[in-house]
Amino acid sequence: MPSFASWKKEDWMKAGTEYREIVDNMLGWDITDFGSNDFEKVGLLIFTYRNGNLANKAKYPKPYAEKLLLVDDGQELPYHFHWKKMEDIINRGGGNLLVEMHSSDKNGEFTEDPVTITIDGQAKTVQSGDVLRIKPGESICLLPGQYHRLIGEPGTGKVMLFEVSSTNDDTVDNRFHAVSGRFPNIEEDVDPTYLIFKDYAKYVKFE
Repeated sequence: MPSFASWKKEDWMKAGTEYREIVDNMLGWDITDFGSNDFEKVGLLIFTYRNGNLANKAKYPKPYAEKLLLVDDGQELPYHFHWKKMEDIINRGGGNLLVEMHSSDKNGEFTEDPVTITIDGQAKTVQSGDVLRIKPGESICLLPGQYHRLIGEPGTGKVMLFEVSSTNDDTVDNRFHAVSGRFPNIEEDVDPTYLIFKDYAKYVKFE
């Protein structure tokens, strides 16, 4: 992991402008329950290593992003797609990942049309609602507009995923089908030890 992955709040408060890319491009830790209030069932722990910036391509022209996604046994990421982002989801180890697919229309609603994806370079057409099993070492490529629901297959253990994608902006590029959204409200009852990227605005003050 990069050094800033283990920075404490005090380290961030001392950070100089040379670290602006981390803040501007939402790099680092994040956690979400997708508004479910039940993280163990519906949630995700994330670390973003690198990313471009859709709103400032002149300063940050990087056209790709990379994330670590940690999914618990039986935990799920609810149905969503991305308006612009293409992504490869790679199972790097642990249990199996279940990927439930659905097609969508121009309004972001489910359709019954077949869905064509690639698994490790092999083109595959599945029916809307089909579930694919991605074992450790395998990967799936998902295109914009393709609804997907990710589940750590119960009984197979925690899953370590990597996501390699085009530039990612979770504030504008996600379409969730039935949950309240990507960023939950967090009730802070103790001072944070490590920051998630939403904390940067509060603690990182560049001169």
